[in-house]
Amino acid sequence: MSQRRGPARPVDGFTTVELMITVAVAAVLFVIAIPSFNNIINTNRLTTVANELVGSLNAARMEAIKRNADTQFCSDLATNNTTGTTDALGNACTTASGAVFVLTNTVTGATSQVMATPSDLATPVVLHGDIVAVRFHGDGLAYLPSTPTTIYDSSTANVPLADICVAALKSNNHVQIWMATGSIITTTSTTGTCP
Repeated sequence: MSQRRGPARPVDGFTTVELMITVAVAAVLFVIAIPSFNNIINTNRLTTVANELVGSLNAARMEAIKRNADTQFCSDLATNNTTGTTDALGNACTTASGAVFVLTNTVTGATSQVMATPSDLATPVVLHGDIVAVRFHGDGLAYLPSTPTTIYDSSTANVPLADICVAALKSNNHVQIWMATGSIITTTSTTGTCP
């Protein structure tokens, strides 16, 4: 007498073919997602640095109004910061890009740092050109340190106050910071070469 077996019970788990198909689909999704994710990260880095620089400009302006004293948003070059060897704010800045200093004592030339250089202003986010140093007076308006009676306007010279970029991005890889009439700050995104 022969024994009859019931229907075969399926084996738990994946077959080799199913596993290979799953790995192939995951690999395709991974290859598609990584460049997009890198673009998002680099775009966020660029935006973060732009926001930090705008924040420093606003802090310099508010500190000048609050203390009724001169403050300086620093450039990346010592020559852009100073109006001479006796200029306390320019000497305090040296090459502290985006930092803010306030003149605490006009007699002694004592200064105090209000904001440090933005920590995110580092590779891959770099400067394209130089940051322009501006000095805020107690009236809340920005002036060039070399011409303390002329209100700063970057649109007049058609040169942004700061231009930062990320080389890894193919489009919208620059953020330019502009200042009009010594107080109105705007940012624009552009595409171009990045050092």
